[in-house]
Amino acid sequence: MRHFPLPGILATAAAAAALVLAAPAAGASATPLPSRPIIGGAAASQGYTFIVSLQQNGQHICGASLISPTWAVTAAHCVAGGTADQFTVRVGSNDRTSGGEVASLAKVVSHPNYSTNNDIALLQLSAPVQATPIAIADGAPSGTAIKLLGWGQENPQPGADGGPDQLKELDTSLLPSGCAEGFDPSSELCVNNPQGPDGSNQGACYGDSGGPAIAQVNGEWRLLGATSRAGGSSSTCAVDPSIYTNVTAFKDFVQTTMAG
Repeated sequence: MRHFPLPGILATAAAAAALVLAAPAAGASATPLPSRPIIGGAAASQGYTFIVSLQQNGQHICGASLISPTWAVTAAHCVAGGTADQFTVRVGSNDRTSGGEVASLAKVVSHPNYSTNNDIALLQLSAPVQATPIAIADGAPSGTAIKLLGWGQENPQPGADGGPDQLKELDTSLLPSGCAEGFDPSSELCVNNPQGPDGSNQGACYGDSGGPAIAQVNGEWRLLGATSRAGGSSSTCAVDPSIYTNVTAFKDFVQTTMAG
């Protein structure tokens, strides 16, 4: 299975064995497939105060979501093998290179049973930010309309580009099934790859790892998932449905960690 970080990301053997949707981090011990912004997505239609670019040496490697003034959630494979002092975050800017608020990290907490199906980590910021966080949803049934956000590759082929500076978004939906490779419905979400106007598939790609899948609840955005990996073995993005970590399923882990 493939995760979606950008090339050079710090990775454990488990993360490297999967095709992740993350961007590469400097000094990486492995070389994952490259990242692309959401395939077929459009430029973000609005500002998202909770959007986070996780960076290493000033370079975007993964997305994340601000869930409190001092905490963000991302995919564990984005930070596997790394320490807090190796990362920074840019919060609340659609441009991953400027704007928003930049903060260092005080702590990185991966799920204690981190594996392919427990691909979640929390980032504790060194100081509170002013940006408005997003609340975690209570859940969503299959068929729910969702929006994906990310700076991943725009070309579906591995290493084809490094992703855009400007945030992209894609409207899609949750599938009841279809993510065959190791998919765990109790902890993961299966995300549809809709067809674009030209008939090509659209979906998450390298560099989108850790970024949010969100849905509107009573007119407000709520966080459902964090980009984890592709649902098949193809190295080409958007061929297989995308698998997202179901953040809702890890609420206890999130709340316990944030409580100290």
